Amino acid sequence: MEIFLGNYELLRALHIIAVISWMAGLMYLPRLFVYHSKAEVASDLDLTLITMERKLFWYIMVPAMLISWVLGVCLMLVRGPVLWETNWFFVKLSMVSLITIINLFYGKWQMDFANSKRPLNHVFFRFINEAPFLLMIVAVLMVVLEPRI
Repeated sequence: MEIFLGNYELLRALHIIAVISWMAGLMYLPRLFVYHSKAEVASDLDLTLITMERKLFWYIMVPAMLISWVLGVCLMLVRGPVLWETNWFFVKLSMVSLITIINLFYGKWQMDFANSKRPLNHVFFRFINEAPFLLMIVAVLMVVLEPRI
């Protein structure tokens, strides 16, 4: 616990960097899905998008998500049990949990595209592209403002 307490600001900065990386992937991957849903199976574009989606998801998004969660838990430990007495924290935790669930769906869809399936149409992917961003706005407002709700 002392190591976390003595490096709180560094942990917080690394957490923010990880969250930014994760959010960038969460907003970019569905844009790729929009184009992929229109691509012909086994075409050059299809194969290129499969590679791009796989690398984005597994090399950037998953590690960034895991680092975000680990550092977030470390920050929670530093703040202590007082967090569990605040409503804003539960709202923030709920938003992050929903973002994580969306990330899991992205992973499923990425594998579907890799297996020559077209899970949903481009209109859906245009819509779902906004969900993580909106949830992130609420999460950031909760943690920065710590409102008494």
